[in-house]
Amino acid sequence: MSLAEHRENDDDEGVVVSEEYDVIVIGMGVGGEEVATRTTGGGLRVLCIEKKLVGGECPYWGCIPSKVMVRAGTTLAEAARAVGLAGEGRISPDWAPVAGRVREFTGSWDDKAAVERHQEQGATVLHGEARILSQGEVEAGGRRYSASRGIVVATGGEPVTPPIDGITDVDFWTNREAIEAESVPASLIVLGAGPIGLELAQVYARFGSDVSIVEVANHALPAEEPENGAAIEEMLARDGISLSTGAKAEKVVSSSAGIAVHLAGGGVLKAERLLVATGRRHNLSAIGLENVGLDPEARSIEVDEHLRAAEGVWAVGDVTGKGEFTHVAVYQGRVAAADLLGQQHAPADYSAVPRVTFTDPEVASVGLTEKQARDTGLDVAVGVAETSSSARGYIHGPGAEHGVYKLVADTRAGVLVGGSVMGPAAGEVVGTLVLAIKEKVPVARLRELIYPYPTFVRGLEDALNELGEAVAPG
Repeated sequence: MSLAEHRENDDDEGVVVSEEYDVIVIGMGVGGEEVATRTTGGGLRVLCIEKKLVGGECPYWGCIPSKVMVRAGTTLAEAARAVGLAGEGRISPDWAPVAGRVREFTGSWDDKAAVERHQEQGATVLHGEARILSQGEVEAGGRRYSASRGIVVATGGEPVTPPIDGITDVDFWTNREAIEAESVPASLIVLGAGPIGLELAQVYARFGSDVSIVEVANHALPAEEPENGAAIEEMLARDGISLSTGAKAEKVVSSSAGIAVHLAGGGVLKAERLLVATGRRHNLSAIGLENVGLDPEARSIEVDEHLRAAEGVWAVGDVTGKGEFTHVAVYQGRVAAADLLGQQHAPADYSAVPRVTFTDPEVASVGLTEKQARDTGLDVAVGVAETSSSARGYIHGPGAEHGVYKLVADTRAGVLVGGSVMGPAAGEVVGTLVLAIKEKVPVARLRELIYPYPTFVRGLEDALNELGEAVAPG
């Protein structure tokens, strides 16, 4: 149907019926982009609707710009480590090139190139808010669009503002403002010691900010192994970062220094800036899920192994609650696109989802933690090896002195169900564990592998040996 053939719909208060499509994608973060690219490439007519920037959080305020900042901070740390390893030298931090590279990598927060890429592939891209009207019908910008094959919900999430007295009365940062910053604050309080909070805290500390972190859990990186949390706490202290664990912020007020955070039980932290990094929530309440039988107040959208959420509706990315990671969203996008195209694809499997915190050193994990494995009733064996005890860790020296490798095995099945790596390039090393857990490679077979020497991946062999003989032979 051409634009000239639009007609008024008398039953819906003048909403204009626009063109018909095969697929409508609501939300063009990385998951939505993957669906759009694959279904357009498969010959389908695709409408993409995004209320902010095409590409979503990852390229503009998440994965990409934050790693630009992390790279800069780590370079400063490495330069300092040259003393005693390679000579003498002095270096002065300068935020200007960091902010410049962030602007370069984000296109100054302009999605023109991303929009053009999808248009060149044959998709139609609209900016605006979308609402599902019924099965196969979506309204956006006062026009109604139809989808003959399906609607894909990929609306991502937003930073959560915790229910702390006074917090909405102060000008606080989320990750977005921290990424866009043109200068480094003299001091910074970070609420939350998860991946986002720790990465940004370490960066700002290395560029001269006096950083304090408040975490309600008993250790940093509460979703990871406590051994990793303890090790990263040592590194944070070395960077001059103050960390308060088991602490709860109960009130936030403006102060002469900028912002004051009052802690439960006493104690006040003051800083020029406050960064809130306490999690994210999914955007579900305003997109009309109730019109296709889904709960708009749910924490996430329940999907099956093909990412189907309801008749004619698929969901991918953060909104599914399967992990707020770019790689999960892209993976789900592949599965959903194959289903929409009528292609064969293995059912979605989340047994080996990797996650990486890009602190220095990195922390990378996959599968279950020891506690999660025990809570499921498994007979568990654990192998732990210090990163610094491996030959490569010893040679590397500064930057590898903190951290552990930890493996979690199901002793009856004789396979790994989880594992974590901490150290330089941990995000690369964890790939071996992803394969081992996904394919259920017996621990006995993993012990038979020839690990290159001296490498960080060889630390896995040390942890395998620490598992002892408690694991059943494969």
